[in-house]
Amino acid sequence: MDAAVSRDDSSLHRSTSTDDSSPALFTHELLVIPIPKRLRYHEGKSFHFGLLLNMSLGFASTVTVANLYYSQPLLINLAGAFDVSYSKVSEVPTLLQAGYAVGVVFISPLGDLVRRRQLILLCLFMSTALTVGLSVTNSFIAFEVLSFLVGATSIITTVMQPLAADLAPPHRRATAISVVISGLLLGVLLARVLSGILGQFSTWRSAYYFGVGAQSLALVWLYLIIPDYPAKNAGTELTYWRILWTMAKFAVTEPALIQPCLLNFATSAGFTSFWVTLTFLLGGPIYNYSTLDIGLFGLVGMLGVLTGPLMGRLIDALYPWYSTLLALVFLLLFNVVQMAAGGLSIAAVIVVAFALNLFRQLLQSSLATTVLSIEVEARGRLNALNVLSVFLGQVMGTAVGSQIYLQHGWRACAALSVALSGAQLVVLFVRGPHCERYTWVGWEGGRRAFRRRRGRGGGEGEGRDSEETPREERDSEEPTERGKEGGEEWGRRSEGGDRGWRGTGRAKAEGKAGERFRQCR
Repeated sequence: MDAAVSRDDSSLHRSTSTDDSSPALFTHELLVIPIPKRLRYHEGKSFHFGLLLNMSLGFASTVTVANLYYSQPLLINLAGAFDVSYSKVSEVPTLLQAGYAVGVVFISPLGDLVRRRQLILLCLFMSTALTVGLSVTNSFIAFEVLSFLVGATSIITTVMQPLAADLAPPHRRATAISVVISGLLLGVLLARVLSGILGQFSTWRSAYYFGVGAQSLALVWLYLIIPDYPAKNAGTELTYWRILWTMAKFAVTEPALIQPCLLNFATSAGFTSFWVTLTFLLGGPIYNYSTLDIGLFGLVGMLGVLTGPLMGRLIDALYPWYSTLLALVFLLLFNVVQMAAGGLSIAAVIVVAFALNLFRQLLQSSLATTVLSIEVEARGRLNALNVLSVFLGQVMGTAVGSQIYLQHGWRACAALSVALSGAQLVVLFVRGPHCERYTWVGWEGGRRAFRRRRGRGGGEGEGRDSEETPREERDSEEPTERGKEGGEEWGRRSEGGDRGWRGTGRAKAEGKAGERFRQCR
């Protein structure tokens, strides 16, 4: 959507012949567990990013995000098991979400500082161990403390989205990101359906036993498949405190980030409001559905989520601004359908539930692609802020949507979603599809919607807007010293498709965008 100061990350995804005789930079996890030899990083070595690795990241997203939602259908069971009031047990989902917010802000940005394979495996191990505690404890206080810690460590999805963006070829980047996001959204829906069924026909502990088993499987599988890479900013002056400081600066100085965050906030609020109040609508006097029937509506949402990779291919073909526009138009349309017929026809509710999941995923993948194209070296921090905006939207949608429904009914609640969709279109049109990185308001670079494909022979078809060098990554550069411990020294001038390896040392970025970026860093 915007021109960005960005370093070429093509070396991460090119499949090349390598000399594995060179010593690996790291041979063990946490100095103890050996890294499989085929996954160890050697200078000059690249790993192939294929469907299996991409689907593995999506699977891990599903089983870890599910930790945040097992408790929601089980609150009555938990209240009885621990002999506490409903108001007291309702603190559990709040603590899970609060822990997740803390993890997103303070743990996931470490992906810009440390080796991501180790960060992912460590967080997954900790969340698995803590879930074991949830499944066996008899103390409600311990259950609350463990819930907060589980939320804080269930953040590997926010680490894996930038990792997928780094490893995937540029012309398939949106597809790779959408697979990880599909896994995230699937985990939300799957956890609610499974825990509801297990809670009704078994004990509440069964849901957490399932969570332990699923995470253990993901932990072993990721250990066997995720390649090891050096820290992205090795050899630089970046520290943990500077990471937090630059996140704060990005949040107020990056229009290319702020616009997607506002859109994600509003979409998440409307989407969460729909699903929270859907329980009241279906269980109320209009439809009188049972709890199990209401829970099965999650299956309708899953069908929409599973189309995510197809939506990613669409984003790869378009500039993200246009796929965002497409998603917003359809979200507005189906929110209008819900406002008009949600309380009159169950068919309308089913269609809307499917469509909202489908186009919300298209929107979220488009915005993630935009955010992760702003600056390669800061992808972890940028993604953390983007995910935080989604979380805040969920909080707002749950609180405001419930109050509006209880006071004014289902139609007023649907009208809130319509208003939010309309406001998003206004925010989108404030910045056009080809604006420079630091342009707050305007329409620059024409109206071109489709990316041009790069000619293989470098002749006809080769140009500035090739599939391999989308506009988001071609206007300027930020070559960076990886350092001896960091592995490869790489950089590129992407202008006109010209690529070349550069020497070591930090080079100055060109133009206004480069100057602003150095100030942020």
